[in-house]
Amino acid sequence: MNDRMMKAGILSGAMTALLLTAAPARATEGGGSAYPHGAEGWMTGMLPPEGTYLLNYSTYNSADRLNDGDGEQVPVDFQVEAFANTVRFVHVTDKKILGGTYAFQVLVPLVDVSVDMRERRDHRAGLGDIVVDPFILGWHFDKLHIAAGVDIILPTGRYNKDALANIGRNYVTFEPAVAITYHDPKGPELSAKLMYDMSTRNKATDYQSGNEFHVDFAAGWNFPKSSLGVAGYYNRQTTDDRQGGMVVGDGNRGTAFAIGPTVKVQAGKVPIMLTWQHEVVARNRSQGDKLWIKAIFSLGGGQ
Repeated sequence: MNDRMMKAGILSGAMTALLLTAAPARATEGGGSAYPHGAEGWMTGMLPPEGTYLLNYSTYNSADRLNDGDGEQVPVDFQVEAFANTVRFVHVTDKKILGGTYAFQVLVPLVDVSVDMRERRDHRAGLGDIVVDPFILGWHFDKLHIAAGVDIILPTGRYNKDALANIGRNYVTFEPAVAITYHDPKGPELSAKLMYDMSTRNKATDYQSGNEFHVDFAAGWNFPKSSLGVAGYYNRQTTDDRQGGMVVGDGNRGTAFAIGPTVKVQAGKVPIMLTWQHEVVARNRSQGDKLWIKAIFSLGGGQ
C-alpha cells in the first residue's frame, strides 16, 4: 500500500452537513450539533506528508424519532433524511512549528435535508456551512501520531428562522480539536478525535446553543490491503442552551453515543472507507443511523 496515501487519514477536521431538529424547543435552531458526529475514524491523527490532498465525504443520515432528556421517545410524528457531500482540501507544508508540521484546510459541504414533523414537511438543499482551519500541527512518534488545530465553522449556508429544515446555522462555531492515532500497518489501530465546540449567538433568534464535548473514534486491525473494525462517536453538551439570556427548558443538554462496523480498502492509490453507525443512546435530540463513504486523493506537491 502506498505509504503516502495510507497517511492521508489526517488531522483534526470538521464539516457541517447534517443539520437535524433535536427537540421541539430547538427546531428553529436546526438542532443537533454544528459538527457531523462520526465523520472521522481511521488514521484521524495522522497528518500526511508534504503536499495537497482532497478528501471526499458522502453521507446519508436518517432518523424517525425525537428523544427527551431521559432518552424516551417524544410522542410526535417525525422523520428526517439528509444527504451531504463534502469536499475537503488539505495542504501540508514543509514548515515546522514546535516540532510539528504545519498544515491548513477548508471544507465545502453540499447538503440536502428533508424533515417531516407534526404534519409539516420542509426541504432545503444547497451550500452548507463552510469550515476553515488556518493552523494545524501534526507530530509523528513511530506508530503514534498526533494532530491539533482549531476549526472555525462559518455561517455560509442558507438559514430561515421559520424553517423546519435548515442547511445553515446562522452563527459561528469555534472547535478546538486534538486527534490521536496508534497505527500499526500490520496490526492494531486505535484512533480518536476529541473536540470541544463553542458557538456564538444566533442573532435572528437570540438563541445560543450550549458548548459540547465530543469524540469520534475507531478501533480495528490493519491487513495488507484492507482494515476491519468498529467506529462511532460520543457527544455530551456541557452547558445549557439559552435564549434571551435565559436557560431554555431544562437546558436542552444533548447526549449521544453511536457505534457500528467500518472497513477500509485500497482502490489503486485511493483509500476508501465505508462506515455505518447506529445511535444506541440519544437524549434531547433525534436518534437514527448514519452511513459514511470517504475517499482520499493526493493532488501532489510534495516529495
